[in-house]
Amino acid sequence: MSFITSFIRFFYRNKPSQEKMAEVKKWIDEDIAGNKIFVISKSYCPYCVKAKKALESFSLKEGSMKWMDIENHPDMNAIQDYMGALTGSRSVPKVFIGGKYLGGGDDTVAAKSNGTLEKMLRDVEAI
Repeated sequence: MSFITSFIRFFYRNKPSQEKMAEVKKWIDEDIAGNKIFVISKSYCPYCVKAKKALESFSLKEGSMKWMDIENHPDMNAIQDYMGALTGSRSVPKVFIGGKYLGGGDDTVAAKSNGTLEKMLRDVEAI
């Protein structure tokens, strides 16, 4: 996707309806609460790749992580709008562990470096 296309999509996108936002909030909240690790991502995002490498550097138990790439999701804008309301930023990745927001790619790498990530993963029995 070109820069111009991205720019136009960002500034002229259709705002999701209140009904759509309520629907997205419901299932995203369920995914956050229902998964030991839940990540909202875009496959081409370098910060998302950093977060994935940091998480996958641990021997994660099967089924402990749900990874959602949203770039082709029909509700991408609503998802990002909800993440903006929930976390203060629409950017990706959004990493949640044990229902708590850890942060983005740099935050995940920093948490790995200082030992916080391993502790969080152990606390939720993901490793």
